[in-house]
Amino acid sequence: MLFHVLHLLLSSPIVLATSNGYAPIKVKCSGGKLTRSASEGLNKNEITYMESRYPIAELNLASYLHSVELEDFDVSSFLNEASPTIGLAFSGGGYRALLIGAGEYAALDARTNISQGVGLGGILQSSSYISGLSGGAWLVGSVVCNNLISIDELIHNNTLWQTTNSILNYFDDNIVDQLLMWIDIGEQVRSKQDAGFSISITDVWGRALSYQFLTNKKDYGAGYRFSDLMNETNFRNHYAPFPILLAVGRVPDTNIVNLNSTVFSLTPFEVGSESPYLNSFVATRSIGTLLDNGLPQNSTCISGFDNAGFFMGTSSSLFNAIILSIDNATLPDFLKEFINETIIDPIVKSNIDVAKYNPNAFYNSEDPQTSIESSKTLYLVDGGEDGQNIPLVPLLKRNMSIVFAFDNSADINGLPDGTSLVKTYERQFFEAGAKTPFPYVPDQKSFLHLNLTSRPTFFGCNAGNLTALTDSVFDVPLVVYIANKQYSFASNTSTFKLLYSIADRNAMITNGFEVASMLNGTLDEEWRACVGCAIIRREQERLGLEQTKQCKLCFERYCWDGTIYEEKKLNISCYKS
Repeated sequence: MLFHVLHLLLSSPIVLATSNGYAPIKVKCSGGKLTRSASEGLNKNEITYMESRYPIAELNLASYLHSVELEDFDVSSFLNEASPTIGLAFSGGGYRALLIGAGEYAALDARTNISQGVGLGGILQSSSYISGLSGGAWLVGSVVCNNLISIDELIHNNTLWQTTNSILNYFDDNIVDQLLMWIDIGEQVRSKQDAGFSISITDVWGRALSYQFLTNKKDYGAGYRFSDLMNETNFRNHYAPFPILLAVGRVPDTNIVNLNSTVFSLTPFEVGSESPYLNSFVATRSIGTLLDNGLPQNSTCISGFDNAGFFMGTSSSLFNAIILSIDNATLPDFLKEFINETIIDPIVKSNIDVAKYNPNAFYNSEDPQTSIESSKTLYLVDGGEDGQNIPLVPLLKRNMSIVFAFDNSADINGLPDGTSLVKTYERQFFEAGAKTPFPYVPDQKSFLHLNLTSRPTFFGCNAGNLTALTDSVFDVPLVVYIANKQYSFASNTSTFKLLYSIADRNAMITNGFEVASMLNGTLDEEWRACVGCAIIRREQERLGLEQTKQCKLCFERYCWDGTIYEEKKLNISCYKS
């Protein structure tokens, strides 16, 4: 009987026909240019969103600052004069970054139910922006596409983040449902190709991801666009920080490093980069449209290229190669042939991490200013491939007062060593990072030997010390660096570990909460207050206000003081007998 069912599933085109919604569709163009220069500043729709968002964030910030009982500090008077802005950045690192990041996110969320100890509840509600890349993009993408869901709600949801089974074997021993999953994915990806668009392994990977992270959406998010999330209630009412996913531009068969990378922001409103190698953005809803110098080539535009799973897959394309490991004996013919051709073709295989955006919305046939503009295909890869594994660059372009940098990388023994901050710091001295100042940080050995990864560390505590980096020192955010470490669970798991029991999933999330909350507030009873001191610092400096004694003591505990670790060299004399 089972064999008969499988035979029908694999052979009948009637059974396979689906209304999948994954393929982009043609729509009438509204007219005018669909790209803009990054030199114009922020997107107008983003500005409008933030104008409505900030008063709500400020009310929540006032509540947080009152709750932490800052000494000798008048919250109301301060906020009448100052406008602190908060950015949250969640690093890559596969499921490790997703789960530890989820715990950190929960620690910032006023909705989290805490039975013992305290977190930093209210910071999420006070934030203006939230960014993620790779595994961090799974976290950010999943929570924002599900209406800024709380981690408490997510944990008790029986569909989202069911990590007991691998993405590649999502339905485990339910053979029929597992086959149907791959059949649906194959049909959806083929429909995009049949509509005239190039496809890549990222299409398959993004659809597979959606079974974990967009489970609550129709057809597992096949027709859900990243631009659609602005219709979610918490975004319509401006209760949510504005989301940004990151990717990096890379021409096939080339290498990228932090010093020459083109960092792309993928937002609900637009996609593009402030990098001098592009300096342009295109409307997210129109990203699949054939353009020349930003102008549609006919009256037809494309809608639906910005599938949310495809965006999350683009930001985490490092994982594309996992798709090639599937035992494809029972896959539908289209996927089987596509994967097998990918394995055989040496050019495609060597660029397996590339997500193809064809046509390239930034193409310019007459006078291209950059190599990206001269290419008919835009190639994007995992946001962490240039070493900047914390998505900081877009936040540095938005004049944040403070950025919380959650580092769940696996630099050494599965834990961070500060490399992500070092890479972003270095980048500002080269063309790619021009006009993107970042506070001074030490080298990786200093991060480790000075225990800067074993507890939260503040960088850029005094704007007056940043004058050699920029004239606009108050626009350089104070960075609160929080690195993954083990408290209650061995959280240095492999980046490529694809399944966790529900118990281990929850233990990882709990450990992440402990990382951000300083072990539920037990390691420092003033940690919440010290975070408050960090949030207000830049605006205090801008207004010429003196720090309170309490905040000065906090900064003595948490600010990097500029010390660099130097190994002592041993003088060894050799004696001959």
